[in-house]
Amino acid sequence: MQLTWAGHSCIRIEQDNFVTVIDPGVISHPDAADGADALLISHRHLDHYDITKIAAAAAARPGLPIYTNREVATLLEQSGAATGARVRVIGHGDAFEVGGLHVHCHGEWHAPIYPGIPDVRNTGFLIDGRLFHPGDAFTDPGVPVELLLLQLIGFYTKTSLSADYIKQVKPSRVAPIHDATLDSIGQAGTDAVFSLDPPNGLGTGVPYFRPVPGVPFDF
Repeated sequence: MQLTWAGHSCIRIEQDNFVTVIDPGVISHPDAADGADALLISHRHLDHYDITKIAAAAAARPGLPIYTNREVATLLEQSGAATGARVRVIGHGDAFEVGGLHVHCHGEWHAPIYPGIPDVRNTGFLIDGRLFHPGDAFTDPGVPVELLLLQLIGFYTKTSLSADYIKQVKPSRVAPIHDATLDSIGQAGTDAVFSLDPPNGLGTGVPYFRPVPGVPFDF
């Protein structure tokens, strides 16, 4: 299996020449969903869900399977972005197989942002029992995870929440996602905080590494 971080919260997974793309949003790379054989979409926020990328992927691969929750499925139907695709509605506790990958769905709701801002549905994806993409939530899949994709910055999170999430899930490794609004200085500072022990870092006890965007790595 090869993983490629395609910017912000988008991850491309390639196994046996089958490409599964999670969360191709408006600020992921322009080619994030190119050549996709399946799409997984955690929730409706535009940094995870770009109808232009989705429509192009659906047009390029007739019958493209798209797995997402009911809110996003409704938006896809209304927009016509998934014309010709096969949209599969999934939710917490569901499991399916795509391209030889076993996927389990975890969680129901986006992490709270602020009182008065409506909640939206959110589905985290556990891939082959090893890789967990939580979307925009702090859902504990309840199983040992080899690689946790960690949200670094957003309206709903902060460093202490992310650190506590690592300590709760106890993955073997952590890699950052959801940080498109950080410049290179912010990324370097955040990486140091998550990598180091006190007093200069958080001391989560979990190895942390930053993939090179756009460059595949073996997993």
